[in-house]
Amino acid sequence: MNIQDMMVFRHEAGSRTVGRYLMSHEGRVIAVRGHPAVLLPALLAVVGGLIACGLAAAVTGIMWVWWLWLPTLGYLVWKVLAWSLRYFLVTEHRLMVISGVLNRQVAMMPLAKVEDIALERSMLGRVLGYGEFVIESAGQKQALRNVRFMPYPEQLYLEVSTEVFGAEDPSPD
Repeated sequence: MNIQDMMVFRHEAGSRTVGRYLMSHEGRVIAVRGHPAVLLPALLAVVGGLIACGLAAAVTGIMWVWWLWLPTLGYLVWKVLAWSLRYFLVTEHRLMVISGVLNRQVAMMPLAKVEDIALERSMLGRVLGYGEFVIESAGQKQALRNVRFMPYPEQLYLEVSTEVFGAEDPSPD
């Protein structure tokens, strides 16, 4: 199974979100959400806040301390919503990152301007299964240089590289 088979949109809302930013002659080649590991800091804040509020309530007997935990819970909900609306998209003409909850941002780079794509993986990224794309382009600094928390990093890297730089078949027919 290749990466494109894994990233077929099965959810109608995700397809509409991405479809808004495609030109009429563009077909979707690769569309993927970021890895859920991006949610770990918010999840750790919620768990840490839960433990701290539980201890404070147990020691002091003051129950209103639980209200102090609600902002961390709200932060987690906001991060989950932002993660669910963020997509990395590769068409036959351009690379895009679509993000934002209230204010949508679309960072775009034409494929013709891409000179190099590097895959970087930290130790935690290797354990959890995500990586970072570093995209080099001709000209000045681009908005689409680092794309973090990419799932299936090796497979996705090969698929994106093939789309950007073309596939050469070394075997004679």
